[in-house]
Amino acid sequence: MSGAGSPKLEVDASGLTVVIVASSWHETVMDGLIASAQRECDRTGASHRLIRVPGCFELPIVAQEIATQTGVDAVVCLGVIIRGGTPHFDFVANAATDGLTRVALDTRTPIGFGVLTCDNEQQALDRAGLPGSPEDKGLEATSAALAAALVLRGMR
Repeated sequence: MSGAGSPKLEVDASGLTVVIVASSWHETVMDGLIASAQRECDRTGASHRLIRVPGCFELPIVAQEIATQTGVDAVVCLGVIIRGGTPHFDFVANAATDGLTRVALDTRTPIGFGVLTCDNEQQALDRAGLPGSPEDKGLEATSAALAAALVLRGMR
């Protein structure tokens, strides 16, 4: 699994405000990713709210709008892109990745990247943080965004 060796970030995110932006495709996987992100916010003391978008292609524009709002310390973006028989996968995965990177750099706001890019649905389920899933990418994306927000707060 790709999660082997991932850091266990222990942060106190009290006082941080996080917006979780989640796509709507692949409901079971998304339910797991969202629940994990919300649990991590609750566990670390960050306040949070959830905004749903149609798919991963819409994540960057909504994340950008949120990141420009006063009082938002981090945005966690969650989604699932499963490879099919056409190049659509590559276009959407690249657009989401490049777009969210640009949002982070342009707005100077941490963006938790919880977009799963998988070859099949089982790989997505294995990373969704569901009971029996060996990985929890919703938790990891949220933890990374919170840690980065705290680093930036200390530098500003």
